[in-house]
Amino acid sequence: MSASPTLALACELIRRASVTPDDAGCQTLVAGRLAPLGFRVEPMRFGDVDNLWARHGDGAPLLLLLGHTDVVPTGPLDEWSSPPFEPAIRDGYLYGRGAADMKGGVAAMVTAIERFVERRPRRRGSLALLLTSDEEGPAVDGVRRVTDVLAERGERIDWCLVGEPSSTGRLGDVVRNGRRGSLSGRIVVQGIQGHVAYPHLARNPVHDLARLLSKLADTVWDEGSEHFPPTSFQVSNVTAGAGADNVIPGQAEAAFNFRYSTRHDRGSLVAAVESAARALGIDCRIDWRHSGGPFLTEPGRLIEAVGDAVESVAGYRPELSTAGGTSDGRFIAPTGAEVVELGPVNATIHSIDERVLATDLDRLSEMYEGVIDRLLGG
Repeated sequence: MSASPTLALACELIRRASVTPDDAGCQTLVAGRLAPLGFRVEPMRFGDVDNLWARHGDGAPLLLLLGHTDVVPTGPLDEWSSPPFEPAIRDGYLYGRGAADMKGGVAAMVTAIERFVERRPRRRGSLALLLTSDEEGPAVDGVRRVTDVLAERGERIDWCLVGEPSSTGRLGDVVRNGRRGSLSGRIVVQGIQGHVAYPHLARNPVHDLARLLSKLADTVWDEGSEHFPPTSFQVSNVTAGAGADNVIPGQAEAAFNFRYSTRHDRGSLVAAVESAARALGIDCRIDWRHSGGPFLTEPGRLIEAVGDAVESVAGYRPELSTAGGTSDGRFIAPTGAEVVELGPVNATIHSIDERVLATDLDRLSEMYEGVIDRLLGG
């Protein structure tokens, strides 16, 4: 099949092996397309992370299109049907790492911007694109840092459209108008090492850790709310052992995560876990990492524009949802901006043979252009 401008750009981006935090030249490619259109292109590098801020216009309101150029590792190469950084089209699907998450979305944003600016050189407000290579990683030197810079300069974002793969069964069936908060913990339980045959001379930290994790896993943290699913607690890793079957270890560790609704905040969850440990008499240390709090965009101009744009292309209106993981929208929402996520079908993100319907990329680009036109077209 012949490659449309959006599909061609998506292929060019996939060819760049930008495993987080490496951008691998993706942002330079995009900057080279936007600068001739009159965008003020500003690379922002913090540590090992590349960010690109590109703005067209000076006035308000400001509509931001937000995406990331980094991808997760490929996994076993021999399990892929074709090399992950060599885009391939089979049976109408574009295969490659990042096809759905989210180089396809980035390509759709860029071509939508190009068409809009060429079609409407005069319009109200400003249009901006922000890309980072730190979304799949720690997310410390990416959008979080750029948002601080923009705040210091007084650049206020009114609307933010995030290109994360929000769709579930068909393009545009779901958009995210909020996300749960994410709080991770690493707990180290201290015991007393000894011989398994003489447990009275030791204290087994695995047993203590198991009691605490069981209590936390059995807790009903909340029932959710009108807009958010219930808060969840999940253990992601457990480590213990002294390297021999007849030794009670001296330490046991576990990593866990809360995805929490607005029924909780960081402080209430930290207090609940630490209180549970004290109540069980467990000697432990807990290190906490807060990735971001929950946010919700109520129905307004942005949600209306997104719904209308999806319906004009797909023939149906999207469902609003706050389910799923986190996105960089969590750093934009606290500034007061309305934030909505619209992107490709997410069925194969982070998986072997990641793919997206090639024709969906053109339709997604039309949706993005429709959103821009409805908000800035005058």
